[in-house]
Amino acid sequence: MATGRNEPVTPESPGTVEVKNAYFNSIYEKFDKNHNGTLEEEELREMLKHDGKIQDMIVQSIFIDSDKNNDGHISHDEFIAMVQNEKFRDKFDKYINVYIKHVLPRRRKRGKYADANYEEQYKCWPLPFGMVLISILQITCFVADQYTEKGQESISSHLIYDPTKRLEMWRYLTYMFVHIGVEHLTVNLCVQLLLGIPLEMVHKWWRVVLVYLAGVLAGSLCSSVTDPDVNLAGGSGGVYAILTAHIATILMNWREMSFPCIQLFIYLTVIVGDLAMSIYQRCWLRRSNGVGYVAHLAGALAGVLVGIWVLKNFRPTKKETYLWWVAVFTFSVLMGAMIVLNFVYDTWLRK
Repeated sequence: MATGRNEPVTPESPGTVEVKNAYFNSIYEKFDKNHNGTLEEEELREMLKHDGKIQDMIVQSIFIDSDKNNDGHISHDEFIAMVQNEKFRDKFDKYINVYIKHVLPRRRKRGKYADANYEEQYKCWPLPFGMVLISILQITCFVADQYTEKGQESISSHLIYDPTKRLEMWRYLTYMFVHIGVEHLTVNLCVQLLLGIPLEMVHKWWRVVLVYLAGVLAGSLCSSVTDPDVNLAGGSGGVYAILTAHIATILMNWREMSFPCIQLFIYLTVIVGDLAMSIYQRCWLRRSNGVGYVAHLAGALAGVLVGIWVLKNFRPTKKETYLWWVAVFTFSVLMGAMIVLNFVYDTWLRK
């Protein structure tokens, strides 16, 4: 979109078919009020009367001409054909311009592409419930533990990761439901909800859950071999994976994001600062507080690799395709090695 304040804004401004279609898709989704995937005549009327200067009979005429299969609705394909129809082109350009000016954010143009195409991908449907569901399960487990009577085995005792019980496979993942104290739980919940839900709104919930679980699994596998005296509790491996997944999606969608340099700097600062403080406390101050720092580091690495692998890349380049394969190969090799080392640990490495 043009950057000058007084320049006209048209669907052609960005100069690319992809961006123009993104405009039309945004309009279609906004005015599909009942989210049934089609436009009713009333919804079309609301769209075209956005500035109050079109007659009802014109709306009805456009609707009838555009409803090719006469089912009383305008499908997405019919809508695209309608806005590209020479008969209605001038009229739609005029009224869609009003929408673009007042609803869509202004963009900076870099070369033939426009900024902020990534931000337009945010959607509330399907519902981003992945991180919410995991958080509810974590809260439920924590509350249940608080009401466990003395002398009874708590739920967490069957879920926490204990390296001496490495053959109880479920523990490699279920330790993410156990938290040591309210502060531990609260911090993890805040980070995974505040950062996980925005990722789900762009990339769909199941992709983000895969990233989270990869971080949890990588954390337990690596910690079990390299830091075998530490039991693991909490979803910090998954939380770090969510943090670094944002880095992955910035790298893969650099041209489509607003201010990618600033976003990348913020996430790197948070991650590097926290890891540096953890290493300093563990190695220099000799504070052994039972925190699985290796799990944090492994989760962070998994978040980048799996994020590149499973999160969406809206305009892949040849270099990014190579990067995708490197991420798949690296993650597969590292995880395979950790799985093997865990199986042979008691019979070989511990000697």
